[in-house]
Order: sequence, then structure tokens, then C-alpha cells
Amino acid sequence: MPTSALPPLLLLDVDGPLNAFERDPQHLPADSVACPCIPTWIAKVPREPGAQVTPLQIYLRRSHGPSLQELGFELCWATAWMSEANQWISPALGLPSLPFIDFGTDLFTENPDGVHWKTRKILRYARGRTFAWVDDELSNADRTYVSAHHDAPALLHHVDPAIGLTEEDLGALRTWAAALQ
Repeated sequence: MPTSALPPLLLLDVDGPLNAFERDPQHLPADSVACPCIPTWIAKVPREPGAQVTPLQIYLRRSHGPSLQELGFELCWATAWMSEANQWISPALGLPSLPFIDFGTDLFTENPDGVHWKTRKILRYARGRTFAWVDDELSNADRTYVSAHHDAPALLHHVDPAIGLTEEDLGALRTWAAALQ
């Protein structure tokens, strides 16, 4: 099938958009659920010899799963959680197992040009397809890079990690997708 006949990709970061990690846990939305988890990347954080790995406590909103599925995008994880997003995040949101971008060992590697460590691999994954990328770490360097190296439409949508994905963000994605038609 030609890439133009496919729905746009929606590339989802977890921490920031779905797990609003800067939000005060005392002021969570009513549909929030606590999810203690130990993803591989957190287990690799250096600690004192013999110290226990403490589960990472994240908070997800149950409404995000149905809201994301209703957008009409092809959903894909674009997160350091990689395949583990399907173990820890998808079930909590009521999402099926989603494809994910394998960032390999390049996690958190800073680029001298200021382009985010995910950006180049995202473009390789998209292979000329239209996509929206939802993340809390997007910059003008990423927008400039994508504009110069990706011929299809692309939306890089920043989400505030103190608030997480909102109805306003979902509306922006709907509006952008509708303008493609």
C-alpha cells in the first residue's frame, strides 16, 4: 500500500505526555491510576551495591487510551520504554500491543547539533510517512531537522510534563489530521 494511503502515524512518548511526571501527585485527574513498574532502563540506573531497585511510580489517565484510539492515527511508541511500553503502559490505558521504535543503546545520547536523540531514528522509522510526534522534549532544532530531512507532513507537538496530554492537545492532533485530507 502506498504510504499516502496509510493513516498518519502518531508517535507517542510516555514520560511527559502520558505520565505527567512533573504533576503534583496530590492533584491528579479523577481518572488517574497509579502504576508501579520496573522497566529495564530504570533497573540499570547506578545505585549502591546491594541496594534494592525501587519501582518507578507513574500515574496514567485511563481516558487517554480510548481518546488516542479514536483519533484515527496508527499509534506507535516513541519512548525510552520501547517494547516495555506494551508491558507496563498499554494495559493500564486499555491499548493493544503497539509497534515501537527501537532506539537501541542510543538512549539519552546528546547530539552536538541539539537535535533530540530520538529524532533521526524517528525519521528512519517513518520512512517518508506522514506523522505526528507527541513529546515533552521537542525543540526548534528537531523541527528544523525534520523539515529539512522529511518530505511528508509532520507535526511535532510539545506536551507540558506538568500537565500531560490534554483535550486541547488531542484537539490539535484532530485538527492537524483533518487538514491533511
